[in-house]
Amino acid sequence: MSHLLGLARQRSLRVLLVVLLAVGLDGCGGLYKEAGRRFAGNLTSAMTDNDDPAIVEAGSATYLLLLDALVRQEPGNPVFRQAAAALNSAYAGAFVKDPKRAAALTDKALAYGLEALCLQQEKLCKLREMPVEELRQKLAVLKTDDVPSLYTAGSAWAGWIQAHSDDFNAVADMPRVEALMQRVVELDEAYQGGAAHLYLGVMATAIPPALGGRPEAGKMHFEKAIALSAGHNLMARVYYAKNYARGVYDRELHDRLLNEVLAADPHWPGWTLGNMLARQEAAALLKSADDFF
Repeated sequence: MSHLLGLARQRSLRVLLVVLLAVGLDGCGGLYKEAGRRFAGNLTSAMTDNDDPAIVEAGSATYLLLLDALVRQEPGNPVFRQAAAALNSAYAGAFVKDPKRAAALTDKALAYGLEALCLQQEKLCKLREMPVEELRQKLAVLKTDDVPSLYTAGSAWAGWIQAHSDDFNAVADMPRVEALMQRVVELDEAYQGGAAHLYLGVMATAIPPALGGRPEAGKMHFEKAIALSAGHNLMARVYYAKNYARGVYDRELHDRLLNEVLAADPHWPGWTLGNMLARQEAAALLKSADDFF
């Protein structure tokens, strides 16, 4: 449970909604639209490939406000709500330490994510109230084109659960998040480098086996996330060590995984920023290992 919000560090920073600003340029002519797309892509790369998290933190808040404005401007456009959900969740997970502020940001992220999904799939408008089995049945008819909205809603929901982990009703939503991420895996398990597997791994290992945790299922998901990112997602190794290795008291695996993170070159297109954050966490986990094991 303590790790769901932090997953946003790795993934949604790469969906910086500036990428989606190009969508709003449709009426401005092909030349401007193409220029907007190029700028958006370059800006996204500049942020995800940046090895200084403090610079990204300072610049991201502007886009939170910009997305709120875009949602107000086009309330029926699911794309802007999806982007707002991704960035609010990512910002809260990566940079916000104050619990009340994190809770507020994840409230907004979840609302945007579910609204975007509802706008695209009317049958999912009340998924928070659905029994889990009914939700699975409705998800079963979705297609690959639905993966981005499913993943965004699921990841925002996971971050919201973590930020409200003292509320049993929030924690009880976890099976619904698992259902969304399992459907993402069924449709396109390689989406965002296997990120849905990483979420499923964290959820499977969030509680001890005696209380219903599934460490071996979690291990499988962590290894899938590493393989599908070709080893470039260093955060997958961090959570493998943090959730699985610590959960089964495997000190050898724990230290090996974390030392691999510290030994790896964090600079890789699309992964650098998340990898820098992963290195910080790996160092902290190694430092505390003697006290844990």
